[in-house]
Amino acid sequence: MADIDGIKETKNYFTDVPASHDGFHLKGAHQLDWGMRNRLSKIFRPSTGRTVMLAIDHGYFLGPTTGLERIDLTIVPLLQYADALMCTRGILRSSIPSTFANGVVMRSSGGPSTLKELSNELVAVDIDDALRMNVSAMAVQVYIGGEFETQSVKNMTTLVDMGLRYGVPTMGVTAVGKELTRDARYLGLATRICAELGAQVVKTYYCAEGFERVTAGCPVPIVMAGGKKLPELDALTMAYNAVSQGAAGVDMGRNIFQSDAPAAMIQAVGKVVHELMPPSRAFDFYKTVKREQELAAAKK
Repeated sequence: MADIDGIKETKNYFTDVPASHDGFHLKGAHQLDWGMRNRLSKIFRPSTGRTVMLAIDHGYFLGPTTGLERIDLTIVPLLQYADALMCTRGILRSSIPSTFANGVVMRSSGGPSTLKELSNELVAVDIDDALRMNVSAMAVQVYIGGEFETQSVKNMTTLVDMGLRYGVPTMGVTAVGKELTRDARYLGLATRICAELGAQVVKTYYCAEGFERVTAGCPVPIVMAGGKKLPELDALTMAYNAVSQGAAGVDMGRNIFQSDAPAAMIQAVGKVVHELMPPSRAFDFYKTVKREQELAAAKK
C-alpha cells in the first residue's frame, strides 16, 4: 500500500481540454471490445491500417509445400518483415520463436486433404488453446457455393461466438473451388456473408474488374489472398491494385516464400502495402535488395 503521508491535493483535471475519443484505424472495428481491438492492432499497423501477413498454413491440407519444407530455415528469417503470421498451431509451437511479437492468425479449421472434398472442414482449434497460444485472430475457411457450404459457415459462426466471449477476432477466408468463378459478384457475395455473420476480418482473392465494389460492400477489413506464384512484378502489381481499391493489406505466401529472394520480396510488398509505392519502383527496390543480399552472401 502506498504511503499516505505527503500526498498532494489533486488539481490537474484539465477542465479546459475535452476528453479524447479517438476513432479506430480499421473499418467496422470501432465498437469492438478493447481486447479485440488490441489484438487487431497487432495484425494491422495502426499508422496505416494495413497489414503484410505472411501465410504459411498450406501444410494443413497440402502437406510439405515448396518453400515450406524447413520452416526454421526459410520462414523464421522473414518474420522480422511481417506484420502478422498466418500458420497452424503445430507449426507455431514447433518452429516459430516465442519472441515473435507481432500478430499470429491461427488456422482454426481443417480436416480433409487434397485427396478429399476440401469443403468438408470442421473446427480444428478450441478457443482455450487459441488463448494459450496468445493468438491475435482465428482463421476459418468458408466455402460459399461449395458442397459443404452450410457446415463451413457454421464453423465460422462457432468461432465468432467463442471469439466474442474472449476478445479474439475471427477471419473468414473465402474459398474458391475449381467450379466457381473469381469475379466481383461471387467475391462480393462470399465476403459480405462472412461479415454479416460476424467475421471481424475477411480474406479473399483479387479480381481485375470490380474489386473496389467488393471492398466497398464489405463492412469489415478485406485482406487480399496472394494465391498462386506469380512473377514478382505481377505479384507487386496485384498487391498495389488491391490496396488502392480498398483492401486493408495482403496475406501472401507462395508469392513470398517461393520467390527467388523471399526477404527482398516481402520487403517490397511492405513498400507497396504501407507506402503505396508504385509496382515498378517496388520491383526496382526488390532487385536492389536481392543484389545486396547476393553480394553479402558472396563475401561470406
